[in-house]
Amino acid sequence: MMYDQSRAQQPASQPRGGERRTAGPEPLLPSTERDAIAVRLGHALNTFADTPREALEEAESAFDEATAQLANALAERRRVLRAGWQDQDPDTQSDELRHALRQYREITQRLLHL
Repeated sequence: MMYDQSRAQQPASQPRGGERRTAGPEPLLPSTERDAIAVRLGHALNTFADTPREALEEAESAFDEATAQLANALAERRRVLRAGWQDQDPDTQSDELRHALRQYREITQRLLHL
């Protein structure tokens, strides 16, 4: 096997030859939504010295948005998982059911480690 220098220099999360690789599990929230919330929280932190009450209100709002988006993302993930196994025959579709069980385990473990 030959060493592919250009491939070795690519970040791990960059697509290679049409496949998508990530360093860990898929994020629950899209990066644009996470980034927007982080910007709002950063703004609250940066303005606290001048306007502490407004900064706290902005931080609270960012927190509320993050929790709401997380709840929506988890509800959607649950809906998709359940739709994938609910009507499966356990005797003939054990691989699909096993995959669903692994997905439930992964998301639940991530929640327990928050």
